[in-house]
Amino acid sequence: MEAAELLSLNRFEVDEEEPHIVLDKEICRTKCKSKPCLVVCPAVLYKLDKNGDITFDYAGCLECGTCRVVCKEKGITKWEYPRGTFGVSYRHG
Repeated sequence: MEAAELLSLNRFEVDEEEPHIVLDKEICRTKCKSKPCLVVCPAVLYKLDKNGDITFDYAGCLECGTCRVVCKEKGITKWEYPRGTFGVSYRHG
């Protein structure tokens, strides 16, 4: 089974009221030149828009914390696990 197929087995309960990851897009745009989050996120949730700005959707987050580790410019201003009953539920396929 390929990675995309395995990821599709997971279930996500998205907390629409309180995101567990928050970016300061100004820091990402002005200070971060390498933008490592674009290549390290296993769920490919970080993307560049047509203006070259980072876009991010926490809804499919696998909660691995890799983005937090590689963010040297402190563009990620908040990273915590989702509140209880929210987040990813892994299923073995």
